[in-house]
Amino acid sequence: MSEAGTVPDRTNATIDTAEAYRFCRDIARREAKNFYWAFRVLPRHKSDAMCAVYAFMRRADDISDDESKSIEARRAEMSTWLESWRTSRTNATTTDPVFLALADTQHRFNIPDNLLEELVSGTTMDLEPRTSNLEPGALQTYATFEDLYRYCYLVASVVGLVCIRIFGYTDPRAEQYAEETGIAFQLTNILRDVKEDVERGRIYIPIDLLDEFGETTSELAELAHSDSRAMTDRERAMLATLAIRAEKYYLAANKLIPLLDRDSRAAMWVLVTIYHRLLGRIADHKMEVFRTRVSLSTAEKLSIFARGAVMAAWNRVLG
Repeated sequence: MSEAGTVPDRTNATIDTAEAYRFCRDIARREAKNFYWAFRVLPRHKSDAMCAVYAFMRRADDISDDESKSIEARRAEMSTWLESWRTSRTNATTTDPVFLALADTQHRFNIPDNLLEELVSGTTMDLEPRTSNLEPGALQTYATFEDLYRYCYLVASVVGLVCIRIFGYTDPRAEQYAEETGIAFQLTNILRDVKEDVERGRIYIPIDLLDEFGETTSELAELAHSDSRAMTDRERAMLATLAIRAEKYYLAANKLIPLLDRDSRAAMWVLVTIYHRLLGRIADHKMEVFRTRVSLSTAEKLSIFARGAVMAAWNRVLG
């Protein structure tokens, strides 16, 4: 099997839809981690669709995050890939299995092109310089939480808006709740990955929050690269402030789940439970995300998945 998101050589070959979905499922099984646990409690046609969307997202992320290439090379590769995808939307003979599966998913679940375009635009924001009012050479970040919210919306809330089309809903309130749940997930990711992001030259803690606690990007870089420097109380408080904001957005998830089709509620519950428990684990570690990458164990995820599977089976009985 090829690398995640890498299309095997199929020159002059045809690919049927079932094969395309299998290709996407292989990517999701290897790479999706938290998401794949939720995919498994969905009905097969919805699970296939989620795998197709994930494989598309994974490819965009892989291009953006490939640090073996320069920013300019990644921008060029992203542009070429996007043009291929856009062409495939009107080309029924595409040999890219991800594009083929995604096109079928869009048709089945009425997912508009503009949502997927927004999703990719969020990924490409990491390839563009971001303004900073700090010293030259400082890490790139966002000026305000509102700016960060826009980024979170594009890379996470839009995913939620795509997902609920696959999950199924009729109440329009589900869209706002899906947006806010996506923000909660992404803020959790940001807190978990602070160290790794700093090492990549990125920081998603906005300048206004840094200023509030008298912190600079240079100090965070020092902390990320030091084996001995301990977090200060103000650094812990700064991250805790972002965690509190995430907690507020998780309230939307509890309102979203009952609005989804019955056969999809368990999947959303699994996702929310994993991410929310991860945020709680970060808090339990007193926001210490620079020495240890906080995560849930496989046993914990299996326990959550088992409960989700029971929930899904019961919902099938209820119809």
